Amino acid sequence: MLEYLDQKLPRIGAGIRDAVAEGYDRRRLRTDVLAGVTVGIVALPLAMALAIASGVPPQHGLYTVIVAGIAVALLGGSRVNVSGPTAAFVVILLPVTHQFGIGGLLVATVMSGLILLAMGLGRLGRFIEFVPYPITIGFTSGIGVVIATIQLRDFLGLPLESLRGDYLAKLGAIAGALPGLHPAALAVGAVTLAVLIAWPYTRINVPRHLVALVIGSLVAWAGGLVPGFHVATIASEFQWTLDGVSGTGIPPAAPHFAWPWQLAGPDGAPAGLSFELVRALAGPAFAIAMLGAIESLLCAVVADGMAGTRHDPNAELVGLGIGNVLAPFFGGIPATAAIARTATGIRAGARSPVAALVHALVVLAAVISLAPLLGRIPLAALAALLLVVAWNMSEARHFVRILRVAPVGDRVVLVTVFLLTVLFDMVLAVAVGMVLAALLFIKRTIDLTETRLRVPPAHEHAGEVPARVAVYDINGPLFFGAAHKALKILHEVDPGVGVVILDMRDVSMVDMTAIVALESIATNLDRAGIGLILNELEPRLVLKLRRAGVRRRSGRVEFGRSFADSLARARRMANGPPTEPGPA
Repeated sequence: MLEYLDQKLPRIGAGIRDAVAEGYDRRRLRTDVLAGVTVGIVALPLAMALAIASGVPPQHGLYTVIVAGIAVALLGGSRVNVSGPTAAFVVILLPVTHQFGIGGLLVATVMSGLILLAMGLGRLGRFIEFVPYPITIGFTSGIGVVIATIQLRDFLGLPLESLRGDYLAKLGAIAGALPGLHPAALAVGAVTLAVLIAWPYTRINVPRHLVALVIGSLVAWAGGLVPGFHVATIASEFQWTLDGVSGTGIPPAAPHFAWPWQLAGPDGAPAGLSFELVRALAGPAFAIAMLGAIESLLCAVVADGMAGTRHDPNAELVGLGIGNVLAPFFGGIPATAAIARTATGIRAGARSPVAALVHALVVLAAVISLAPLLGRIPLAALAALLLVVAWNMSEARHFVRILRVAPVGDRVVLVTVFLLTVLFDMVLAVAVGMVLAALLFIKRTIDLTETRLRVPPAHEHAGEVPARVAVYDINGPLFFGAAHKALKILHEVDPGVGVVILDMRDVSMVDMTAIVALESIATNLDRAGIGLILNELEPRLVLKLRRAGVRRRSGRVEFGRSFADSLARARRMANGPPTEPGPA
């Protein structure tokens, strides 16, 4: 039964199934557990920071790691991907939270999960890998710039309630608030940032995120002993109420079930569930799904190269979809695979989804037992952490390299996608980028397709060609972009020619535009009393032409199996009785 379902549906849970089938022993379990603990330590502050950056309380990022992280690990198609909230989502989620509240954001997450599930079941995983490299670098670099800009508020301690509007509006608000810069927040953020940058050079095998946040928190605590030194923390900025009990910071409890639409909308009342809300969230949900799919599958490709594994893209989309459907019912926001956390796990020895499961359990244990301590983390320290994440996302080295060595068209795509991501939004940027990339691909393919008249009248495959026979060599695919360019030369055939041979051995495809063009050429040549031979066209393309009405007509249109065969047919047609022109 399982084999039958695997043939009809994506191999759900392919990652863990492949790991078990390969042989799983105590040694692998031990390395996976240690790797999972390492990744959990890294994911803990990142999840809180990304939730805050998305406009929701920090515990929602932790719930995402716990619920979606477990679901995707068990049901996804990668052995080593680690899923949770990622920085790429921030630019999409923050406007949704501002406009629809956290309830609306969670409804959009459920919708995105259903889209991902449909993509996986429809076996669309491979298509996501076709996103051109300049587009990927363009929108990730743009997202990095936007995230870094947003973090300046908490890093500098600026007196801004929130950052709304487009990028230029945010930049203007930050610039206007600079006179209110808070030195204490800047000091804590600067110390945290310095540790994050310098720690890798110490070669001490302790996650730099943990060390930096501990030191930043200690600086904030020590500074609190000095009069006038005050820094905003998670506990001072966020409150919670659970089962009639209230507190500050993060609730010390595991994720609990709640209908997503019962959480607060933009006015504080429950968001509710209505057709109008679903329709309004359709665009953001699609953007979340597409970004999640792209990031997760790109992460899986990178992870396969690092770990020597092989992922199932469709199973990964199914697992990701289920994870994003489940997480919002427990307070989780959108999740996808995170390249930084996945790479950390692989370097720590992760070789199966067990590591991702352990990482989620580590975060769960921290939520239950360390909530008061987590509440003491300064927002400026979390902002410093996201500044480093934004820098890594910006792919500055690859961005500059593309500008230096890539063809002009790729550079135009890169810069266009980058600017649109920063100034408008990622959805528009990727859509425009894909259109530009498609047009660029069409132009390059057209440039590769050409038709040449063989002069002098000889052919490398068959020697001398009779005087009244013209041979045209067509190279490349004949599609809507290239057909007219490749075939227009045939509208000016020498009147003294009796037979035209189209050597189509190098034609790989023919679309409807080319079929219509060939049909028109055959008709025009027939009217002029000139025969047409299509040489060595692939059988599947011959069948396509016949279905469209371009059939063999003795003495008029022939199909040659080889050039020698075509030449023999041409001699018979050229030396036979004079052919009367067809009806006008």
